[in-house]
Amino acid sequence: MEHAESVSSLVIVIIAAFLTPILLHRFRLKMIPVVVAEIIIGLIIGNSGFNLVEESNWLETLSTLGFIFLMFLSGLEIDFSIFSSKKQRKNQKNMTEKMPNPVLLASLVFVGILILSFILSYLFVLFGFIDNVYLMTLIISTISLGVVVPTLKEAQAMQTTVGQTILLIAVIADLVTMILLAVFVSFYGEESGNMWLLLILFGVGVLLYFVGKYFRNQSFIETMSKGTIQIGTRAVFTLIIFLVALSESVGAENILGAFLAGALVSLLAPNQELVQKLDSFGYGFLIPIFFVMVGVDLDLWALFDEPKVLALIPLLFIALLISKVIPVAVLRKWYDTKTVVAASMLLTSTLSLVIAAATIGERLEIISSEMHGALVLVAVLSCIITPSFFKKYYENQEEVDYQQTVSFIGTNQATIPVVRELDPKEFETHLFHTKQEKLDVKKGRTIFDINELNNYELDTLEASGVFDHDIVVVSTGNEYKNEEIATYAKEHGVERVIARIENPVTEKKLQEIGIDVFSVLMSSKTLLKALIEAPNVVNIFTQQDSALYEINMNNANYDGTLLREFPFTGDVIMVRIFRGKDSIVPHGDTELKLNDRLVVTGSAEYVEELQQILEYV
Repeated sequence: MEHAESVSSLVIVIIAAFLTPILLHRFRLKMIPVVVAEIIIGLIIGNSGFNLVEESNWLETLSTLGFIFLMFLSGLEIDFSIFSSKKQRKNQKNMTEKMPNPVLLASLVFVGILILSFILSYLFVLFGFIDNVYLMTLIISTISLGVVVPTLKEAQAMQTTVGQTILLIAVIADLVTMILLAVFVSFYGEESGNMWLLLILFGVGVLLYFVGKYFRNQSFIETMSKGTIQIGTRAVFTLIIFLVALSESVGAENILGAFLAGALVSLLAPNQELVQKLDSFGYGFLIPIFFVMVGVDLDLWALFDEPKVLALIPLLFIALLISKVIPVAVLRKWYDTKTVVAASMLLTSTLSLVIAAATIGERLEIISSEMHGALVLVAVLSCIITPSFFKKYYENQEEVDYQQTVSFIGTNQATIPVVRELDPKEFETHLFHTKQEKLDVKKGRTIFDINELNNYELDTLEASGVFDHDIVVVSTGNEYKNEEIATYAKEHGVERVIARIENPVTEKKLQEIGIDVFSVLMSSKTLLKALIEAPNVVNIFTQQDSALYEINMNNANYDGTLLREFPFTGDVIMVRIFRGKDSIVPHGDTELKLNDRLVVTGSAEYVEELQQILEYV
């Protein structure tokens, strides 16, 4: 009978997790993050509601695995390339007054948050709300990277300077508070005093990073990453379990090992296909179970029996606001007041680490179960209120016609015609070559920015700033050098890398690590074949009056709009919609989604009008 009850509770939780996003979509509750909605659904079916879920070993195991995987994905979510000098220079590009080093600025803001959190925590201890000032400091100072990142993306703020600054602060907060939580447990846990054992964990992490870096590009690994073997996915789960076990062995929390595993995988720059698999497994199965069970285990009615705990909820929310608003006010020097307030509100959102800290505090008997419930409730409220505030009041005041910078390595018949044709309003081009050739500059552009280099060695290119651009095009006369430069550029955070490669084996290898490849021979063969078989198709690409255009769907006002209801009546036909890796043939019932890439054809003036509607908000 117990086995049957166990399975029935699991079924209820799984169904609840499945229905939650459907209900959010049906009732258009876009302001509520899915994870928060899952906690609310858990409240309804759990101890605070209909009490439909009973204790179960199945649920306890899956919920624990979900929490571990959530911490892993939190570490994986950290983009360490934002600490690079290239990213920092890009963030300053459109600023009227030069900002200091973004990493330094974000670190100073977080130090301010930490100091203010300690002061506020001391007041909570002084008034008898909690006994441990350090635990409360961690709770107040945490920032949810899992809420900040999607909110910035939805507001089209991820690539803005203020968005990158917010992201840096959140990343630093995520890293530091996780490490401080591990230190806290080493002091107050059952095996206190063994903090030095954490060095073993981080030492093993460093060793595993170099091992992973060595094996990452081995040919046999690529072969075994497909079909039924999927060695990459196996390696990731082995890493998680190993570091989780090691973390518990040295007296730390298992979530620290999971977080470290995620950070290591992020540092190794995995391909996007693997990341999508991990996201799908985590957010599609384990993590929803964890968040639903967080709601199930909460007993809101017990909070009303403790007036002090009930009073803590609004006070703690105010403390979260104060701890972020005051330190973030330093950004007022570069941004308007409305933007700074919106940024500080978004940084107030907190969830995963508060749940982690509260759970650990209850297990160590530092806080009561009622206090645990109050802390989780405040975290849920912060994730409902603050992102909505940010979306409403944030205004992107940066230049919408931002020029992408392109560096061409090698000036030849493949690159010069392209430089002439690129729209100077959209692309700022820089050419790098070992010897200045005689170029015909009378056609197209009147001036070429050609930087003469002694050689194409990586150190020379790095010193010349070749990799400090949004797009790097490698087209030297040496194919092996093209491969070397392109791989180096991708590993060092260049967003888009395009390389000229004629060898099919090398082409496949580079494409698997996210490098776009073009081949002069293949292009010529493809064009000639198309001219013979389908000349009208070629005309679409070569004739200006029937050209294909790509438009990015950035306007949130049309997110979810059916094409047949789209209020644009210009002479434009939508040919294809690219959504992530999916290619969609559009029809009347197709919904537009944020970040869609639309391939359209039509007269230039109407295409430009559609571009203004969809790309510029």
